[in-house]
Amino acid sequence: MATVEKYARFAHRDRVLYGRVEGDIIVALEGDPFTAPRETGETFPLQGVRLLAPCRPGKAVCVGLNYKNHAAEMKQELPSEPVLFLKPPTSVIGPGEDIIFWPMVGRLDYEAELAVVIGRTCHRVSREEAEDYIFGYTIANDVTARDLQKKDGQWTRAKSFDTFLPLGPYIVRGVDPSDLPVQAYLNGRLRQDGRTSQLIFPIPYLVSFISHIMTLLPGDVILTGTPEGVGGMQVGDEIEIRIPGLGSLVNRVAAPGHPSRP
Repeated sequence: MATVEKYARFAHRDRVLYGRVEGDIIVALEGDPFTAPRETGETFPLQGVRLLAPCRPGKAVCVGLNYKNHAAEMKQELPSEPVLFLKPPTSVIGPGEDIIFWPMVGRLDYEAELAVVIGRTCHRVSREEAEDYIFGYTIANDVTARDLQKKDGQWTRAKSFDTFLPLGPYIVRGVDPSDLPVQAYLNGRLRQDGRTSQLIFPIPYLVSFISHIMTLLPGDVILTGTPEGVGGMQVGDEIEIRIPGLGSLVNRVAAPGHPSRP
């Protein structure tokens, strides 16, 4: 059985660092965890730091309609190949940060997802090789302006607003991603409850397929799709995405210029 390891990116005073999480302690690393990380000897109590998005992806490659039940609720036919779209790095936020309900948006939806974090430069790899290029897994919320998605007929504007990609709290290595629960709780009520075993296109297939289109770089993420139960959020709502073994990603919805917490 593989050893489970957790990595975090965090802020302490005026510093931003990566670290390996051991219980309630973070062991600081020099540089990022993707390229031969070295421990600095510094440790920090987990409760004494602010967790950030656990990586800084140059791109987030997202897979639409990758659960049969979600395709059905969206009244879409099952795809014969993965349906891909991108989110920009400016959409990324971390645990506890606000999702902003921008004035242009009419309906703001949550989408709970398992995210794959790439650990090595990945170009035209086979399905059998794919696992060697995965660093670990994290939790994602593919926040979507649903009204704009329908209006535009394509997904770029609806998916790309600042704050529309919460990630975290950790990158976890050594977990088996083939049958993980993926759940969304809106204000404490369960709204999504799927399993990664229901994916139409499994993770090795996705990594290989995407790498034949674009080169994936260390720290890039692949969002693997969302199960049925997506729904709208309002200002003041709390959305929590849970994946056992990876943790819990909690964010609140706020109006521009009105943070939901100090």
